Amino acid sequence: MKNKTLTSWIKLRTGIILGALLASGCVTVGPDYTAPELKQPPQWLSGRGEGLESGQADSKILSRWWSTLEDPVLSELIQRSVKGNLDLRQAASRIREARARRGIAKADRFPTLDATGTATLSQSSEDVGTGKEVDFYALGFDAAWELDFFGGIRRLVEAADADLDASVEDWLDVLVSLTAEVALNYVEVRLFQTRLSIAETNREAQTETYELALTRFDAGLTNRLDVEQADFNLQETQSQIPTLRSGLEQAKNRLALLLGEAPGSLSEILSTRKAIPVSSIQVAVGIPAETLRRRPDVRRAERALAAQTARVGVATADLYPRFLLLGSIGLEAFSTGSLFLSGNRAFDIGGGLLWPVFNAGAIRRNIEVQNALQEQAMIAYEASVLSALQEVENVLIAYGEEQMRREALVKAADAAGRAVELAKDQYQSGLVAFQAVLDSQRAQLSLQDQLAQSEGEVSSNLIRLYKTLGGGWKAMETAEERP
Repeated sequence: MKNKTLTSWIKLRTGIILGALLASGCVTVGPDYTAPELKQPPQWLSGRGEGLESGQADSKILSRWWSTLEDPVLSELIQRSVKGNLDLRQAASRIREARARRGIAKADRFPTLDATGTATLSQSSEDVGTGKEVDFYALGFDAAWELDFFGGIRRLVEAADADLDASVEDWLDVLVSLTAEVALNYVEVRLFQTRLSIAETNREAQTETYELALTRFDAGLTNRLDVEQADFNLQETQSQIPTLRSGLEQAKNRLALLLGEAPGSLSEILSTRKAIPVSSIQVAVGIPAETLRRRPDVRRAERALAAQTARVGVATADLYPRFLLLGSIGLEAFSTGSLFLSGNRAFDIGGGLLWPVFNAGAIRRNIEVQNALQEQAMIAYEASVLSALQEVENVLIAYGEEQMRREALVKAADAAGRAVELAKDQYQSGLVAFQAVLDSQRAQLSLQDQLAQSEGEVSSNLIRLYKTLGGGWKAMETAEERP
């Protein structure tokens, strides 16, 4: 009889549960998320300068854009940075955190089951009870399940999924920034080395000029002023070299930090002076819509908006009742020997409802809070789009204008070199004063140094352009390299 009663109750409760499951998927309160469509310009205002073309960007080139600079040392440093950079490792840890939080949110969709066990010894008073000691033992399982009638849990899972997506985009954004920063600092190292070579070469030439002036003075062909002016020129150039050496070492240390390595760790690999890396290919800038789809920072902002939209639904679900299914099944006995007898089985199955009737408007205020946060997320998304468009336009202008500046400096540096040789020849022939030699040498050093800095700026602007176009985020293709 007892077994039939238990079976009937289980069948009844199973029917209730199945009916509740069918009903629970019918309503999901709160707004359904749709990715916003923002107005975008059809094409870039700039982007027709030297080294640029308006065709569709090549995804393979963008994924590993640093290879266009054809510098194996740079490629090695970028690979080392991806493995060792602390900011990237921290972003990867945030992905694992978001993934675990999503698992927690999904767990709320399933029933919970707890194993229980008790053993007690009790004694009642003689006035109230028997005054005897009684042993009581129990083993069993307790189960609980919140039925998601109004989709609060589903919205919570949506938010967790979007948060995970946002954390992945954050990691990709750090990756894009990291590869660009490594390349920029590498260019700075090569720039300092180039400027050092220029200063040292000019120092040698000015040393020869000083010795020439001294020889002519000793021979009585000139006065002491020429010697002092030549020495002044030489020492001024010499004074620039320690500053350049200091800047070089600091640039190396900044590069080591990006790699997650100690200062001085790159001394060997960067000991040989090399020219500033220059790309040999045209850059296809594509259209704004393509760039916005590629950029991880824009995608991260969109995912943050999706997560916050889902949280509006989570808050809205609090207005509605919560339905619970509760149950337990187990064994109870007054002795351990009879605990596992079939007659000592016990069960309890039921349901519950929780519906907030009065809370002084706290739930509706929370909905207002979540709506305001959604509005803020939307504004942040719009701002990220505008910021991305601005960055690309600014870099396109800077890249094109610096190309023109470099061309002018190339011509000026060549002319300065010819002027130095003419001034020296005419000075030795007595046709010009010594000041003409000194002025032409100073101008040559200045223009050569400016040209080197302009070449470094051209390469740096190219790197910034690849970064603003969203290049580098697909670089890590294997599972081992991505969190």
